[in-house]
Amino acid sequence: MSTDIVCCIRYVIDPYKKDDFEEYARQWLTLIPRMGGDLLGYFMPHEGTNNIALAMVGFDSLAAYETYRRRLREDAASIANFNFAQQNRFILEETRTFLRTVKPAA
Repeated sequence: MSTDIVCCIRYVIDPYKKDDFEEYARQWLTLIPRMGGDLLGYFMPHEGTNNIALAMVGFDSLAAYETYRRRLREDAASIANFNFAQQNRFILEETRTFLRTVKPAA
């Protein structure tokens, strides 16, 4: 998969529920690639700030991202993971930034 666009998801999480967030992230490790995203990784707080986590998912275009989002909304395992997050309330805020890949000059 060509990764021209990267969706960087920044999560503000409840620091007392990091284990719940980590379980949520682990589920995405197989779901995201199955839905068409190029998972670059989920990143948990380690040292310093204890309530910020990140995920980075690559796509070849914004159109590919939209197709991926549609697949997520239709997939039973993805819906179950979203529901797990809502029920356990460990994500306090979630924002997305779309970045483009810097390529060597031609």
